[in-house]
Amino acid sequence: MRRMHGRLNSLGGWFAAALLTVAPLCAATAADLKGARVWAGPDHTRVVLDASGPLKYEISREKGQIVVDLSGIRLGGGFADPSAQGLFRGMSHARVGDSLRLTAKVDPDSSLKSFVLKPSGGEKNYRLVMDLYPGSDAVADKPAPASASPVDDTTYSNPTHSSRVAAEHAAAMLNGHREVVVAIDAGHGGKDPGSHGPSGTLEKNVTLGVARKLAAQINRQPGMKAVLTRDSDFFIPLKRRYQIARENDADLFVSIHADAFTSGDAKGSSVWVLSPRGKTSEAARWLADRENRADLIGGTSLDDKDDSLAKVLLDLQQGWAMQASDVVAGNVLKALAKLGPTHRGYVERANFVVLRSPDVPSILVETAFISNPTEERKLRDPKHQDKLAEAVMGGVKNYFEAAPPQGTWFAAEAARRNGVQLAADNGHRGSAADVHRVGRGESLSSIARQYGVSVGALKSANRMSSDTVRAGATLTIPAG
Repeated sequence: MRRMHGRLNSLGGWFAAALLTVAPLCAATAADLKGARVWAGPDHTRVVLDASGPLKYEISREKGQIVVDLSGIRLGGGFADPSAQGLFRGMSHARVGDSLRLTAKVDPDSSLKSFVLKPSGGEKNYRLVMDLYPGSDAVADKPAPASASPVDDTTYSNPTHSSRVAAEHAAAMLNGHREVVVAIDAGHGGKDPGSHGPSGTLEKNVTLGVARKLAAQINRQPGMKAVLTRDSDFFIPLKRRYQIARENDADLFVSIHADAFTSGDAKGSSVWVLSPRGKTSEAARWLADRENRADLIGGTSLDDKDDSLAKVLLDLQQGWAMQASDVVAGNVLKALAKLGPTHRGYVERANFVVLRSPDVPSILVETAFISNPTEERKLRDPKHQDKLAEAVMGGVKNYFEAAPPQGTWFAAEAARRNGVQLAADNGHRGSAADVHRVGRGESLSSIARQYGVSVGALKSANRMSSDTVRAGATLTIPAG
């Protein structure tokens, strides 16, 4: 399974004084530069060069300008210089001897990291990926890890989770335990304002306000960390939103919206999860797309699996993610009900694009009806936004307390509490060594072997009378 939802970068000066030789290149095997594309996000800008073969390149930099010399490479017929976005201000190209020279204008204060991705999962292109970050003029080129998967053709993507876990989560460890990561998606943004209220309130502004407040509350909670898909007013494609969650090893994805209806009478909050039909159609897309299959699903690539096994593995992962989504959604809806009426009183299901992650539990929260004049006034009120954030935070926290992902601060706290309880029950000082979430196909005997304890001790520590255990259950592992 995904690092119980584990998964899974600075392009500052667009290519800087560094030399990276990926593979020798000779005239007989000259590659074509097929394309260049740019994606600008809230915290950095990514530029991707697609080539038909291995690359040999040199990067140099002056203030506000990056020069990339591609040795022995030809310009493909369909190549076009990408337009300016974010920290990237435009690019031109020219032939210099046997090299193709790309000259990029970038933010003078940006910093850079770059790496190369080799073809994977049926993909034929090599990719030079450059990430520009606002900040110092320093450059840190770094080759991609061998396990990195290709960059998404449609917009932008990071390397796979396994290539970044150590670097990105080292700072997130608390006494040796990682934080749970909650990806918060402020619905709409930029050219997509969403719905609007009778007084002109825009949904994109309400969702960003609530998302920021929710992120602040999560970051104040020990053992939790928030990641915002957007922190300002810009547009993100729907599919890209849940991709950001996966790339950040998110344990949970929460999309914030405000509902609307033709009548101003509709009212109440609601919480949505992916429908079974949406699960089935998304599974078909993942299995049919070779690039998707090369990505990690629950920490496992489906690319080298036959269709039958890949389908089973994906179904198990999706089933677990949807089960967890139901629990979180129920918690959040119950908390929102304390602020006012809910629209239907139960968790609703739909095939929303943002809920389609195959391995990250995902919910969509409709905070209220912006088309209702009374609820519109509340949605504009910062104090009410605080209350909405508190309600969502309460439901999310309750989920992680009840079902802590292994290796997290929440799991350590659960183990400590259970250890104290065991000591009280047994009349002596005792402790629990670990907490284990039961995966699909696991049995008490296999879990006991994994931790070096007996089945009897495992049953006793968890007060179990049966030898059966259900997937998703949390077991206290007694000290050996």
